[in-house]
Amino acid sequence: MDARRGWILAGLGVALATAVIVSPFASPEPDGLERVAIDQGFADREQPAPAGGLPFARLFSGYALRGLTDPGIAKAAAGAVGTLTVFGVALGLGRLLRRSDRIDAP
Repeated sequence: MDARRGWILAGLGVALATAVIVSPFASPEPDGLERVAIDQGFADREQPAPAGGLPFARLFSGYALRGLTDPGIAKAAAGAVGTLTVFGVALGLGRLLRRSDRIDAP
């Protein structure tokens, strides 16, 4: 394994560990935008998100993975899925956009 791959895997491991360990402690209170909407009196005009009908969005309920009964585990699983999804998209884009005509250094 080359050093670059090791650093990438180490970074992924740290990101996964952080997401899984920290996610269960997410506050159930409204976030900043929701709090402003409540305080200003227009929270009742909320509309469903356009992405809410996508297949991937159906896996989640708020910040938790649907189908898991323990809320802490459901949040940790959602954090892991989100981290792996972002990693996969970034890896795919990186490979897609990588210059194919790289000049090797002497």
